[in-house]
Amino acid sequence: MNGRDGDRVEYEPVSVKEVLGEMKDIAELLIDLSYSSVLFDSRELAAEVLELESEMDVLQLRARMSLVMAGRSPEEAEQLAPIFGIVGAAEKISDAAGDVAKVVLDDVGLPTALRASLPDPVETLARAELAADSAYAGRTLGAINLETETGVRVLAIRRGDDWVLNPDRETTLRGGDALLLRGPDDGVQGVYETVTGEAFEHPEAPESPIEDLDRAVETVVLMKNMSELAVDLAYGSVLFDDPELAREVSELEVEVDALQSRFEAWALRAAAEVDDPVTIRGLLHIAASTEVISDAALEISEGVLRGLGSHPVVQAAVEDSDEILVSVAVEPGSDLDGQTIREEALRTTTGMLVIAIRRQTDENGEPSGAGGSSDDGETDWLLTPDPGTTLRGGDTLIAKGTRTGAERLRGLAG
Repeated sequence: MNGRDGDRVEYEPVSVKEVLGEMKDIAELLIDLSYSSVLFDSRELAAEVLELESEMDVLQLRARMSLVMAGRSPEEAEQLAPIFGIVGAAEKISDAAGDVAKVVLDDVGLPTALRASLPDPVETLARAELAADSAYAGRTLGAINLETETGVRVLAIRRGDDWVLNPDRETTLRGGDALLLRGPDDGVQGVYETVTGEAFEHPEAPESPIEDLDRAVETVVLMKNMSELAVDLAYGSVLFDDPELAREVSELEVEVDALQSRFEAWALRAAAEVDDPVTIRGLLHIAASTEVISDAALEISEGVLRGLGSHPVVQAAVEDSDEILVSVAVEPGSDLDGQTIREEALRTTTGMLVIAIRRQTDENGEPSGAGGSSDDGETDWLLTPDPGTTLRGGDTLIAKGTRTGAERLRGLAG
């Protein structure tokens, strides 16, 4: 796929399902890349965000054209209305990510000590251009076994004007490819050196004159994580036609709004304490963009939330996208029953990330077991469960990752 600003986009018959799937993949990648460009002060990552934003502009126009051609009756209009909302929401996510990246590219104003204030768990993202004489050139990702050996994943590849999103084991790397990498800092440093033949260096991070900058940065990271989770859950609500998931998206949107409000109060106090208040203007831009992303997630799930259900085309698009979402029931007595996420090392052994757990409880708040239905109980959601979370028979896991990983997860849960 490729597109450029100013190119004329004419109608052509396209698969709405495929376009929606591409838009979903790009939207999720843009969130990662845009915030990482800020947190790691990377103009290269920021530039890639704008390239992807241009791709999204073309995709959303093609999706809208195809949807207009498909609607011929009031009944069809009612069915297609939520799809227009999903297309518009993906575009809003793209635009918001572009605004975050422009904070870096346009020097809007960020504290120079930003990276020194990052919380430890944040992974590193980097852009690395594959040298023709690299040990990886001409080999498939499967042959390199990169993620297993280093913990580093290739999120996407830009090859000239084209993109390869979520490359798989069969993807062959070529000299000149621009690889977008994510993983632990030490792993990214080693892979970057092998890819480019050069050392990977972070910019110097001086001490900050701003009081509580680390707390402010943690708030931005939390807002980003919550917005990203909201987008995942929103697509999950569409895929599974699940109003409960849609309601969780609504709750997350409210929480992001509250975080943004507290962050703005911090920024106003900080502006009075620094010599140049402009240096924190970029953080306000980022907080505003994050709130837009959480609002867009709510728009994705709105059709389900309002009882309009999910159009089969949208469900198929989410199901067939490169990074899939799955709902997996944990059976009593299975390998996962009674084990923690850490003990089973689910992320390592399956490649799947558990983003939420649905747990039925009885009238006393205790897990109600397999099947999990209790007339007097209720459903509890555990969002972004930590590695110490114990899985139980009757739990339903919402996870994202590859199709192969999903099968491994089902095998452990069944």
